[in-house]
Amino acid sequence: MSYADITIRDPNPIKRWMQHRRFTDALAVLKAAELSVRTRVLDFGAGDGELVRQMALIPLIEAFVYEPAPSLMAEARVKLAGLEFVMFTDNLDSVDSEIFDYVFCLEVFEHLPEKESLEALDQIHRLLKPDGIAVIGVPHELFLPAMIKGIFRMSRRYGHFDARPSNIFWAVLGRPPLQRPVAEICAGLPYHPHHLGFDYRALERLLQGRLRVERKWFSPLRILGAALNSEVYFLLRKAKPTFASEASARH
Repeated sequence: MSYADITIRDPNPIKRWMQHRRFTDALAVLKAAELSVRTRVLDFGAGDGELVRQMALIPLIEAFVYEPAPSLMAEARVKLAGLEFVMFTDNLDSVDSEIFDYVFCLEVFEHLPEKESLEALDQIHRLLKPDGIAVIGVPHELFLPAMIKGIFRMSRRYGHFDARPSNIFWAVLGRPPLQRPVAEICAGLPYHPHHLGFDYRALERLLQGRLRVERKWFSPLRILGAALNSEVYFLLRKAKPTFASEASARH
């Protein structure tokens, strides 16, 4: 089963629509910028490269695909074959600092343990230009959205970690289970396979000191805020260094 089979080609029409909506929300940031010069964009944790594929319709884009999982990178290379504006990397340490105008990171942080989350945020901070913009999108897995998603998951795989009534109950109360299963998406790359248990508020705390939240919104119906939406987006810029961190750097 390919990555697309569980995302943009999922058998459930609502899930398919939500997947397409994620790309629409992300690309709206680029389209609103009305780019007039060549713009370098990184898709951090690109999966099968669908977001970058859709960037082909936006002029002046130079896109980098970063995907550490070999199986997903292989799918991305096939999907994006022939697109001259796309480059690939599975090792960000080899990429120069402060070269990207935009960094997009969609549906990634809900899968990362805390250590890996901090490392990812540090990389995004390093790679962004001083005036660059990062867009992070994650699922909303708390309160009423947690109940709706939980019911859907129970209909598919009752009894699994993310389809267990007790776990769903605590997520609905805003206290998701802290002990989440950890697996390896590939050798040496730990991840949480389930969305349930992810708390976007914890991610927001991790951002502090690294990236500054310029705007936060919920999707697909912004007017409803956190009450009845499935996704949360952060539009971020580099945080300005504090006096303490500047003094530490000098010494």
